[in-house]
Amino acid sequence: MPTTRLNSDNWIAAGFDALRQAGPQALAAEPLARRLGTTKGSFYWHFKDVPAYHAELLSRWRQDALAQLETLTLQDGPADRRLRDFGRAMLTDRSEPSLRLWAQTLPEVGRALAHVDAARLSYLESLLRQLGLGNPDFARALLASLVGLPQVAAPEPDSAGAAFDVLVDTVLALQ
Repeated sequence: MPTTRLNSDNWIAAGFDALRQAGPQALAAEPLARRLGTTKGSFYWHFKDVPAYHAELLSRWRQDALAQLETLTLQDGPADRRLRDFGRAMLTDRSEPSLRLWAQTLPEVGRALAHVDAARLSYLESLLRQLGLGNPDFARALLASLVGLPQVAAPEPDSAGAAFDVLVDTVLALQ
């Protein structure tokens, strides 16, 4: 058993690791306690129950995703570079593909994703308008690509980022 006290941040970090490695079924008190080398009592000290833990995990992901988006919206520079930066930032979230899988069985996850996706879509539409592309379907296609690229096996570590850059180049050629 660990000699240091765990806090809720430790449990949340362990949850994201478990979600990425083993899927949503690993987001229960017992498997998380085993992962952290502690007892379930520590889990229940920090969270009322597993649904409360899930709600906190989703809240943290949503807050982090929206904070990242806010940081991107405050960037200066050409819209095409900010568009690429947005794509790269979204592709670095290793938890999101697992969250999208989890959303198929838990509506609360789907609602959290939809909330963040709506903000992302708005930002993409704004960037594309700055580039002279007003059709909102371009923004939807870019977002859908960013959601799907991590699902496709890639030969190189940054293949998804490179593929997104090619898509951006294609869209920009339409200006």
